[in-house]
This record gives sequence, C-alpha cells and structure tokens, in this order.
Amino acid sequence: MRQLELEVSKRDIKGKKVRFLRRSGLVPCNIYGHGIDSMPVQVEAHKLSQVLHSAGGTDLISLKMKGDNAPGKVLIREVQRNPMTGEPMHIDFYQVNMAEKLNAEVPLVFTGEAPALKLKNVSLMHALTSLHIEALPDDLPHNIEVDISSLEQPEDALHVKDLRISDKITVLTDPDQMIIKVAEVRKAMVEEAPVAAAEGEEVAAAEGEAAEGKKEEGDTEAKK
Repeated sequence: MRQLELEVSKRDIKGKKVRFLRRSGLVPCNIYGHGIDSMPVQVEAHKLSQVLHSAGGTDLISLKMKGDNAPGKVLIREVQRNPMTGEPMHIDFYQVNMAEKLNAEVPLVFTGEAPALKLKNVSLMHALTSLHIEALPDDLPHNIEVDISSLEQPEDALHVKDLRISDKITVLTDPDQMIIKVAEVRKAMVEEAPVAAAEGEEVAAAEGEAAEGKKEEGDTEAKK
C-alpha cells in the first residue's frame, strides 16, 4: 500500500469567492464521510498535483489538518478540473472508517505478452477494464494485474474467476464474466477495406468523367 500524505487547512472562503483562492495558488476542497459533517478546506495547488499524479481512486491519503496532530485517512471521490487547462479546481475527499469495508471500482492492468498475437489475423478483445470489489480501506489495491501470457490460440480467454486475488478482497463482479479474449479477424473483414477503397475509386472516376462530359457540352453550347 503506497503512503500518500497531504496537508490541508480550514477554509473560510466559499461560493464564487473561491476564485480568489485559485489565483493565490490554493485549491478549495471538501472533506465528508460517514458520521462527520462536511468540512471546507484548502490545499496548495502544487502539493495537490503531486498527490493526484500518484493516487488512484482506491489509494488512501493521510490528510493532515494544520494544527491537528491526528491525520485522517481519505479517498479521492471527485476531481473537478478546468476544461481548458486540466488543472484541479475542486476536490472532494471521503474520510473512511478503517474498520468498515468499502465498495470500489479498481482498474485492470494487463501484463505479459500473449503468444497468440504472433499468429495472423488475430487480435485481443477486451471485455472488462475494471473490477467491482469490496475490502477494508487498507486492503484496497491500486490496480489488479491480468497476466495475458497464457493466451496462445484463437478463442483463448481469461475470466474473472481466473485471477489471483488476495483473500482480503471480495470480488463483486460476476466470476464468469470474460475479461479478455483472443479473437480471429474474419477474412471477409480484412478484404472488405481494399474492396471498398477500390469501389470508391471507381465512383470517383465515374463522377469525374460525368463532370468532364458536362463541361464539354457547356463549351459546345457556348461556341454556338
């Protein structure tokens, strides 16, 4: 489990006036969670960017309030970004109960090489890119790896039940759900592209001839 830390301070500025915070290099945030009141805070933009670069949706962050020696454990719940620059404009942090299990969506990371890709006319078809899980906050993984080196032939596939996952994690996604499969690219699909291109060239040529014919007729009429 990666250790991420961030220091915040209480925020008195709210509403539309928060734009003045952003101009001074601060990002407005809120902390909320089960059994606690929502708390407006602010954090230095450059420190926040460093944490956001490393943290995923399941990485715990030790959030320390200035003047408070007991940091709380939070997850990033929502990041609002400037549509023009991509810079964070507002963050929602969820303070967790370390003894209470959470539901989370964890991304899948595909590792290894599939021998099947050395064959002709095959590709990998991805059916899932994340898993829905349940675990205690300390047991939430940053991601779940899927080793595809066992995919050797067309129609080979990996399912959720094939993954090796810690017994501290409960997978809520259907175990029979397919994750990835070796699919054959049909010959007709391969040939369709050049055929369509050839037909397009023929149509373009015919349209060009028709246009040229009209031009010649127009020139003849003009001479008369």
